[in-house]
Amino acid sequence: MNTFLEERKDLAAAYQWCERCGFHEGIDNHLSVMVSTSPPRFLINPRGRHWSRMTPDALLVIDEQGNTVDGNGEALRTGPTIHVAIHQNHPSANVVLHTHMPYATALTAIKGGELRQVHQNSARFLDQCAYDRTFNGLAFDMNEGKRLAEAMGEKRVLFMAHHGVVVVGSNVAEAMDDLYYLERACETQWLAASMQNEEVHEIPPEVARQTADQFRNRSASAKLHLEEIKRVLHLD
Repeated sequence: MNTFLEERKDLAAAYQWCERCGFHEGIDNHLSVMVSTSPPRFLINPRGRHWSRMTPDALLVIDEQGNTVDGNGEALRTGPTIHVAIHQNHPSANVVLHTHMPYATALTAIKGGELRQVHQNSARFLDQCAYDRTFNGLAFDMNEGKRLAEAMGEKRVLFMAHHGVVVVGSNVAEAMDDLYYLERACETQWLAASMQNEEVHEIPPEVARQTADQFRNRSASAKLHLEEIKRVLHLD
């Protein structure tokens, strides 16, 4: 538990806050932090533990094959499969968050579904979303993780067909901030689209671009967001 203490606190806060926001699904899905590259080591949740009960000391340290190096229990089988390849292939993926949060996941069930520029929260993801249109069943094979990493490229967000989303970041604060606002953007899009006899009004491209540029310096705000989450959860 003494190893990677700050990373453990941040990641545990992300798990608990995702549960409060309804981003979790049963005891499944996974959020991870790469804590070492040589040898490769990752913090991730143990199989069977509910996100509302995720504490810093409950998190596992695993290797690139998914074997537990430190901690009690084992990782979900799909955790290392999806996360390791993205961690190792994406230049900014120190943190990988994978959820089935409802509004973002609903977009993956729509043929050709994409995040549209309907709100300022949408603009922060302009040109930062990749879309994997192939669903191969549960991600039990490491080759599937490699395929997903290739589909994601260097984008911050991957929409996975009939599955969910992946959000990456250089630290937990930035990744969690993006995950939260991605779901809010998708929710707004769905609510707008559900209004009968009303046409969804998209932001003009030049304004969307300007707004995206304004969101680039979001690190300080993301840090404050996570710090406040940790205070609410008494993990500060």
